[in-house]
Order: sequence, then C-alpha cells, then structure tokens
Amino acid sequence: MTDQQHGKQLGIRKRRMIAGGLGAVALTVGALTSGLTLPSAMAATWPSANGSEAVGATKPISGTVDGGMKRYYGTGDLGSGGQDENQEPLFKLADGATLKNVIIGAPASDGIHCSGSCTLQNVWWEDVGEDAATFRGTGKTFNVVGGGARKAEDKIFQFNGGGTLNISNFAGQDFKTFVRSCGNCSSQYKRTINVTNTEITAPGGVIGGINTNYGDSLTLRGITIVGDSSKKIVPCQKYIGNSTGAEPTKNGSGPDSTYCKYAASDLTYR
Repeated sequence: MTDQQHGKQLGIRKRRMIAGGLGAVALTVGALTSGLTLPSAMAATWPSANGSEAVGATKPISGTVDGGMKRYYGTGDLGSGGQDENQEPLFKLADGATLKNVIIGAPASDGIHCSGSCTLQNVWWEDVGEDAATFRGTGKTFNVVGGGARKAEDKIFQFNGGGTLNISNFAGQDFKTFVRSCGNCSSQYKRTINVTNTEITAPGGVIGGINTNYGDSLTLRGITIVGDSSKKIVPCQKYIGNSTGAEPTKNGSGPDSTYCKYAASDLTYR
C-alpha cells in the first residue's frame, strides 16, 4: 500500500527466555523509554498465548491495561484479514494510555491506534494486518518497548502524528518497511524516530523511512540484521514528503548525521 492510501538490534544485548511469555531484563535505553524495564525481543522466540479472544468492535484503552498474554484477533467487521485501507483497529489508545502483555493474532485488522502519547509494552503481532500500530497526535511521545511483529505486507509502524517515536528491544520480521514517517498525510510534522537494541530479520525492505524536507530524523543504535548477508535491507530511506496526497519521491539513503543518524558500527549482520 502507498502512503497516500494510508493517509494512512553491537546487537540485542540481553536475550530472554520466555516463561509463559514473560521474563525481565533491564533495558539499556532508559533515557528513551522513561525507565521502563522489559525483556529483550528474540526474533526466533515468540510467546505462547494464554487463551484467545475475538474482537468484533474496536476496544478503547485508557490508563494501563495488562492483557495477560492473551491473543486478540479480529472478527466480523474487523475480521477480513486483508490490506484494505481505512480499517478500524483492534485497540484504540487514548492519550497517555499503556497497553502491555498482548498478542495480536490474525486477522489483525489495523492493529493498534494511538490517539496521542502511548506506550506499547511487550506487544506481539503474529501476522500484521494493514499496519501493526499507527501513531497520531501532535508533539507527542510514543514508546514501543519489547515485543515483536512479523508478516507485514507493507509497514509495521506508521507514524502519522508529530513528536518522537522510541522503539526498543523489538523484533521485526518479514516486512516491507519497519517504521515510516507518513510521506503524504494532509497534516505534516517534524518526526523523530529512535530505534534501539532491535533485531531485524529478512526478508525486509527498509528499516526507517523519513521526510528530510520536514526535518525528520532516524537514529539507529544496536541493530542486528539477520539473514541479509547481501545487505539488501535499507537502514534509512530519505524522502521528500508532501501534504497533497501524492506519492513521495526518494531523496537518497545512508547515514548523514542530520537525518539518518547511525554508523556502520550500529549495525551487526548475522
């Protein structure tokens, strides 16, 4: 799908053994994650669900909700399992909300929407639907801490709002774009994306896509890329974004210290 249509892991230092889907190690990126602690994601190890629940209408989330490692999947209007645009999410988080210890199964519809600042803690997507999570709001901070997502035909994380998105100790597998700053939303903002201690497993296209003309930046630290010995996955793809709905044009790739903030030492190939 295009941005117009959406409108819409140096390496992982600490590995985790999953016991009932849970475990804990201290994060090495407390400055980016507000002191949260959570297990490091391991691409080859995914948690088992503690029961399942069908979701036929979007669940609103406020405050902190612990899913107890239950699997949630779409049914009815949320159960097509396709890539159709403008699908509703399984969960919609209010500004300041935290959703943790959740497995999102298939069909996943449009995953999770954050209306403002939010934290997704130890959330796992077994088969990404339209997108895994979409972040909205202006001048907000969004934290994705631990967890993983796989089988994304297009994007895993879609950043439509403005502010800062921090992703740490995460596992991303089989995707087109891991995280994308919206290229042609009707309202555009400067967006800052930080990806830390994250494992990326091929096949994949782009880790981060950003818009240089809006002052976006992508910082990569401690990224392990698995199964990509030919280095086909692009760490940072730059675009010229717009607010007209037109398909954004590419504007180069690679580290430049301003927009794509990483060095070769930040990427480990395995």
